[in-house]
Amino acid sequence: MQEQHIDDSRSVLQKKRWQELLGGNQIAKRVVLALSFLLILTCFLHFRETRLEVLEVGTQAPRYVISQTDFNFLDEEATQTLKQEAVRDIGAIYKVDENQVHAYRRDFENSLIEHQQWRQELPRSTFEEVYTVLDKIEESVMLARFTDDRTLNKMLSLKIPSSDFFALSSSAMNADTTTLPKPLWTEIQNKLKAEKKYYSETVDYLVAAFSRHAWFLQQDFAMERTVRQKVQSVVADRYTHIEAGAQIIKKGEKVAPRQISMLQSMKSALAESQNRWNPLSLLGSALIALSLMVAALIYLHYFQRELLKSLQKMVLLVTIIVMSMLVAKLAEYLLIYHAPNMSEAASFPLVLPFAALLICVLIGSEVAAISSFFLLVVFGATLAFEYAPFLLVNFFAAVVTILFARRLHKRKKVFAVCGKVWLCIIPLIVAFNLTGNGSFDVNFITDLVSTFVFLSATAVLSVGLLPILEALFHVMTDMTLMEYMDPDHELLRRLSLEAPGTYQHCLVVGNISEAAARAIGANGLFCRVSTLYHDIGKLFNPHYFTENQLGGFNIHQLLTPAESTHVIIAHVPEGEALARKYHLPQSFIDVIREHHGTTMVYYFYCKQVEQMGGDATKVSEKVFRYPGPKPRSKESAIIMIADTVEAASRSMDEVTEESVADMVDKLVAEKAEDGQFDECQLTFEELGRVKRAIVKALMVTRHLRIKYPDRQ
Repeated sequence: MQEQHIDDSRSVLQKKRWQELLGGNQIAKRVVLALSFLLILTCFLHFRETRLEVLEVGTQAPRYVISQTDFNFLDEEATQTLKQEAVRDIGAIYKVDENQVHAYRRDFENSLIEHQQWRQELPRSTFEEVYTVLDKIEESVMLARFTDDRTLNKMLSLKIPSSDFFALSSSAMNADTTTLPKPLWTEIQNKLKAEKKYYSETVDYLVAAFSRHAWFLQQDFAMERTVRQKVQSVVADRYTHIEAGAQIIKKGEKVAPRQISMLQSMKSALAESQNRWNPLSLLGSALIALSLMVAALIYLHYFQRELLKSLQKMVLLVTIIVMSMLVAKLAEYLLIYHAPNMSEAASFPLVLPFAALLICVLIGSEVAAISSFFLLVVFGATLAFEYAPFLLVNFFAAVVTILFARRLHKRKKVFAVCGKVWLCIIPLIVAFNLTGNGSFDVNFITDLVSTFVFLSATAVLSVGLLPILEALFHVMTDMTLMEYMDPDHELLRRLSLEAPGTYQHCLVVGNISEAAARAIGANGLFCRVSTLYHDIGKLFNPHYFTENQLGGFNIHQLLTPAESTHVIIAHVPEGEALARKYHLPQSFIDVIREHHGTTMVYYFYCKQVEQMGGDATKVSEKVFRYPGPKPRSKESAIIMIADTVEAASRSMDEVTEESVADMVDKLVAEKAEDGQFDECQLTFEELGRVKRAIVKALMVTRHLRIKYPDRQ
């Protein structure tokens, strides 16, 4: 039973730890986040481009290229040969001279007018009918085209429209004049009779008159060109089969368009062979993505547990990683499909510094380093760039980016960081050009330009995205903190004019808390900046606080201890309201609410007890305590200690290192006994370092000067 009780206790403790790690009621959100990222990563890994050698027409191949699979490619040379052979079957095409047709028509009409015997031969026909039929015959003769039997058979076999084409012997085409073939006149007769508008004897009489005439033929070059184009268009493309292992290009061979076509066809064949929509293939990609995610989560569990506990930061990290994958995929798409010639010029597309810069600034340098390594593995497995140079240059650029971006205090410095990264990777670019070409050529210049363009785009995107991500995820970067240090901020300007004593107090507390925070590795800049605003609530009643009472009169002499306490405590909720009005960050508001925790306004509490005859039971402690909450971060606890110590130090008669150390020990012990540090995760070791740093900083601010003698 005892062993079972121990096991149950262990399981409860382990369950409690996991709930704390997962954030309690945020488990569902974390599951959704994990599944979403798993799906995106699976798609990124699965739908990847096939990596092949990038060559340009006219250049010399740097190495042998062998077929990796069986494929058929569009052989444009063979297709062009077939089209040329097909065109050779097309002979000359002739037509009747239009001027001759018009002249004969005119002469025939005149003869009908001069000789009226046609009226006896055609008793039912009128001149208008004869005139209309002549129009039809004239039109048909001018539309007719004449060629040899081989051309006509070729057109028929390829189903090219040939209703107006008629076969004519070569001797007839070579003669000066010739009668037109009988099928032409037969077709004209049939068309006219089919309309049933004209008498049959009229059609026969006029067609016979035209068919007996000898015509001049002229070559129709425009029609020949049209027929040849139609013949070429219907000739099927010729595909050539290439076996796996066959040599496509020799080393040093001049690259031809035919070989480029072979490489593109091989790439398509490889992509089809991957069978991307096969469920088993998708499952394999999902397992790879899951393995990468599990490895990343294990690392975060052991080395970045605070990050893993924060759902907000995890969403931010996933967002940046997904954006980086989209940027990398976009760069790959543009280089391969929209600017294929640029893929050779942009040998080192720098896509990793974008993620490294954002993660380093918004989350931290250690997370940026492991995230860069994670993305390096993913990009190396999926992107269709030259493997070794791409990985090495991107990894080196990411490391340099993290080193330079660790202490980024101004947004414009992002451009300086990217410029330094570009200068640092130039030796690598030189090295790859020397090993690849053995000398400097135009590729070296294009590599420099392309990497500069990528890093410039990284700087522009980062500067544009940083404020958006900071606002969406409530992240305080050093750049934002530096902006809030501006003395021209309306709240700081009001504080310096309306409550100068409080403003000086904030400056001193900021220096002390910054030194203490740096001693334990906390965010010293945040402590320094947030303390500038921690007492802005005193702007409502500045003269109720001793640091602003310059005339020697204490207004609290006119108030009861309870009333004085109410005014003093009110500066916390009033400061919170003022901070929200001016849209200060939530982390600043937390400091305003927590810098007094739930401590007691002890001075007025003692006065109230004194007025009650020393009976503490008649006084409610709750009335004299701040509403809280207690400090929930190390920075907030440090600010509480620095605020208390700085105020207490002003009442010291003798300022020595021993007296200051005793005072700090006493005040910190009182806060600890009161439970003010229960929620801030400060360890005893860190608390010791904080106290020593505060003593040192306070001694600097309270240093003594020698007394100068009076000037005679």
